[in-house]
Amino acid sequence: MSRPVFATIDQQALRHNLSVARQAAPGSRIWSVVKANAYGHGIARVWQSLSATDGFALLNMEEAILLRDAGWQKPILLLEGFFHAEDLDLIDRYRLTTSVHSSWQIQAIANASLSAPIDIYVKVNSGMNRLGFRPEQLHNVWQKLRALPNVGDMTLMAHFADAENPQGLVEPLQRIEHAAEGLAVPRSLSNSACTLWHPEAHYDWVRPGIILYGASPSGEWQDIAETGLKPVMTLQSEIIGVQQLQPGDGVGYGYRYRASQPQRIGVVACGYADGYPRHAPSGTPVAVDGILTQVVGAVSMDMITVDLTPCPDAGIGSTVELWGNQVKIDQVAKAAGTVGYELMCALAPRVPVKVI
Repeated sequence: MSRPVFATIDQQALRHNLSVARQAAPGSRIWSVVKANAYGHGIARVWQSLSATDGFALLNMEEAILLRDAGWQKPILLLEGFFHAEDLDLIDRYRLTTSVHSSWQIQAIANASLSAPIDIYVKVNSGMNRLGFRPEQLHNVWQKLRALPNVGDMTLMAHFADAENPQGLVEPLQRIEHAAEGLAVPRSLSNSACTLWHPEAHYDWVRPGIILYGASPSGEWQDIAETGLKPVMTLQSEIIGVQQLQPGDGVGYGYRYRASQPQRIGVVACGYADGYPRHAPSGTPVAVDGILTQVVGAVSMDMITVDLTPCPDAGIGSTVELWGNQVKIDQVAKAAGTVGYELMCALAPRVPVKVI
């Protein structure tokens, strides 16, 4: 029999979270972001649960082709665009929308032999200084692209570095507005944080990602507690061993935890090779048989140890929720010094996944 660790993906929660995003931005169409294999949830598993979306946004050509082959006929946006000129053959064949953020891409589109014009998203640098044309370049870039017979519909695109901050969009939006002055163009600016908290940036298309999977863009679960968003992924295991500690006894590698009094601990079949964060310290929340308790000692490759003091009836075979409905993934991530995004994406291939 396989190890008891497994993940579940809740399709109803996905559908519900998409409806929350639509309610938050009722005047906009939605790109559901399914990059990184749908944030670790498995794009092949979840896309049909998000089929009420207006389009899917992702990075990998392979995932775009998977969606087309599965029967998705509505728009697909390549968020980072194409990486080589020959990729335009696939963009043409599968009728994909691509972002354009560099001058070489403009030249590649101009030189391409396409069956029909392709739709593009022109990315402007909002000040985040990752991808995108500088604001003062936008008018020239726009006119160059507009003049190309290979270019169909055009949309202005940007991303924000600090959208979780109530004032985080003031300067970037001003920069974008100044750059686009005189251009009557559709816009797609809003990520998850903007979708929830910045209606002034909704415009024509919003691009929710992390909120579709029920976690917070800020990394603080309390920030989305009133939105109705539901966790989609649950990571669960069981206790496979119990130890009785005496005062001074250490636990795990490096004895990072020592008992100060008599204490029962449970050994859980889950470790960093399953995707649980290796840096999760003692005190990281877990739930055993529905009772909140905490990790004690170092996370091992295949096991963690947890305090059974709050749950005296727990023993071998007791259910352990590592994250999910009771223990929020943002809480685990915060304790480990990371973000929920990373934990979702890091779910290991060896962990079985059940879709409910």
